[in-house]
Amino acid sequence: MDKPLHIAKEGAVMVLTMNQPPVNAFTHDLTQALQKALSQAGRDKTVRAVLLTANGRAFSAGQDLTELQAVEGESLRKHLQVTYNPLILQLRRLEKPVIAALHGAVAGAALGVALACDLRIAAEGTRFLVGFSGIALAPDSGVSLLLPLVMGFGRATEYAFTNKPFTAEEALAWGGVNRVVAPDALQQEALAWAQELAAGPLKALGLTKRAFNRAIMPHLESVLDYEAHIQDIAGKAPEHHEGVSAFLEKRPPKYI
Repeated sequence: MDKPLHIAKEGAVMVLTMNQPPVNAFTHDLTQALQKALSQAGRDKTVRAVLLTANGRAFSAGQDLTELQAVEGESLRKHLQVTYNPLILQLRRLEKPVIAALHGAVAGAALGVALACDLRIAAEGTRFLVGFSGIALAPDSGVSLLLPLVMGFGRATEYAFTNKPFTAEEALAWGGVNRVVAPDALQQEALAWAQELAAGPLKALGLTKRAFNRAIMPHLESVLDYEAHIQDIAGKAPEHHEGVSAFLEKRPPKYI
């Protein structure tokens, strides 16, 4: 079986390529591989920037629902405490630039991962979906903080409640991504940007990131813990079971 994450070095840039095509759904193995790679990036003095990208037709469709069903009898809080919560904290605490190169779909937990990166570059045609309400869950993976912070409270509420997708061009206008490029230029443009940042004053960039974290999200860890708490509540509700069943059966859910 192929590894869920490919790790390569392009000069001073560590390139992390998610490799669970076609849609790179997050599994326990993938989140653990990402955590391990980010720890390695933090220790390796030759790594001065990180680029997160993906093979397949999508950056990521979010959590693998088949795997999620397997843990439904357990605590979703515990699931988040070993998967997305430490991953989001690593992305924010790594004092090196992290760029996400986005294409296809960016949904659910993958949206939280992308928003936790420092900068985002998206291919034309990329579609973003908050996703959680589609299976009757509340936002996790830092989305409850990062989405309103980046895109505004009213807009975040609308897209979290309605589960409507939004485009790369809309995300650019709203601050959700920094750049939009042609699909065939995504990898080249993202790597060039990461290499440009890697050549910069790394200590100053790391301190800038630390200052931003302190100024606008000093309570990120407690937010992630509360997300895990309310997700445990949502995950035990009949609505969630109906939402997942409807999604897997490709039918509209019946919540009433």
